[in-house]
Amino acid sequence: MKTKNFDTKVQDLKYRVLKEVAKYAWEGTLIDHVLDIPNIIVPGKKPTMRCCVYKEKAIAAERVKLAMGGNPNNPNIIEVIDIACDDCPTGGFHVTDACRGCLAHRCEEACRLNAIYFDENRRAHIDKSKCVECGQCAKSCFYNAIISFKRPCEASCKINAISMSEDKTARINNDDCIACGACSYQCPFGAIMDKSFIINVIDFIKKSENNTKYKVYAIVAPSIAGQFRYAKLGQVVAGLKKIGFFSVVEVALGADMVAYLESQELAKKGFLTSSCCPAFVSYVEKKFPNLKQYVSHNLSPMGTIAKYIKETDPTSKIVFIGPCTAKKAEIKRDEVKGLVDVVMTFEELQALIDSKDIDLTTLEDDVLDNASYYGRIFARSGGVSDAVKQAIKEQNIEFEVKPEVCNGIEACRLALIKKNNNKLDANFIEGMACVGGCIGGAGNVTHSIINASEVDKYGRQALEKNITTAVSVYDLNVKSK
Repeated sequence: MKTKNFDTKVQDLKYRVLKEVAKYAWEGTLIDHVLDIPNIIVPGKKPTMRCCVYKEKAIAAERVKLAMGGNPNNPNIIEVIDIACDDCPTGGFHVTDACRGCLAHRCEEACRLNAIYFDENRRAHIDKSKCVECGQCAKSCFYNAIISFKRPCEASCKINAISMSEDKTARINNDDCIACGACSYQCPFGAIMDKSFIINVIDFIKKSENNTKYKVYAIVAPSIAGQFRYAKLGQVVAGLKKIGFFSVVEVALGADMVAYLESQELAKKGFLTSSCCPAFVSYVEKKFPNLKQYVSHNLSPMGTIAKYIKETDPTSKIVFIGPCTAKKAEIKRDEVKGLVDVVMTFEELQALIDSKDIDLTTLEDDVLDNASYYGRIFARSGGVSDAVKQAIKEQNIEFEVKPEVCNGIEACRLALIKKNNNKLDANFIEGMACVGGCIGGAGNVTHSIINASEVDKYGRQALEKNITTAVSVYDLNVKSK
């Protein structure tokens, strides 16, 4: 059966663990089979990925724990599997083969700690016990023979929340981490993963099957466009209902609501930053606390649509499905707590679908038609700004929106520094922690650059609606599975 289209084999490995956990959770025999799953993931006696099969199975057992919710004593939803984090070379400055053994020895002169020494061929080396990674040696070398190397997880973390422990395994500083998941996606050994709550989703659905007053809603992020390319979007919606979800609602409708209200807030206050990206909001709070006052008071699109559904149907349980690991942290925030019950990524959704042996390609198309074009393009960089501009126009508000579109956390940092120094020529910061916006989220099945065009294409299918229409005439119109 044609199923997944992951970018990497690491994602595929994570998927296989999640699928097995979900399969036994559906059967109600997970506890009985927890010890069996590593043997299913790593069959036989010959290693395929590590030095020995015993280590492979030990790592698989740790993956199973994360698939079942991870360490309850660690508040972060991103965790390091220590036993899997040992194959990357140590980071820091290194002398390469480009070193010519020159006579000048500028690198030696530049090092104040005498960490540079030379072999019999006059080639430079660095004494790591003395080096403090200042980089002066690299700057002084005209041959560019000294380079700085960072482990992929460190390099991917643009807020410097990852360091190396004494045993050379990665350590995440929870005080700095914004749960964006970039390290998880970039780690080539799958040693960093987000906790999964897929068994909670299954538990909700199983309970709903025995209780007609207990309904489980799937609220789906607009970045789903282009994720499951082997099937049509309508077939994915049908698959969600076949799994057991009572109804499937677009988070893009929540985005319409946010754009409508955020435009009013922006015009009233004169300056605002978006609130849709939880990693960006967390970054502002942790690194620029004096700018927290400018973060929009509106809930994110996820929180907004969930609040609407909860008010409409108090019996509901709500599962957000999207690309974002930081959403798993967002639902713990006071303003969101109780609105969204579980967050699941698109990676996890693929595992959930296959754990039920559902072939999406055989299903008839269902409809996902709740939002406007502008709500749907929240999924890509620039979409929030476009939607806020449109909402200003539709409401005839006399205010010129001058957005600073921040594509990735580094761009966010630069904009926030400019605002701090009164040098930002903008009145609205669109903050997206992931490059590309939500389409670059760590929990995506695929991170292809064409996903932006897929989101726009998906948005154009709803062009007959503007934001005002989507918000004012919307009727939940629940359809049971």
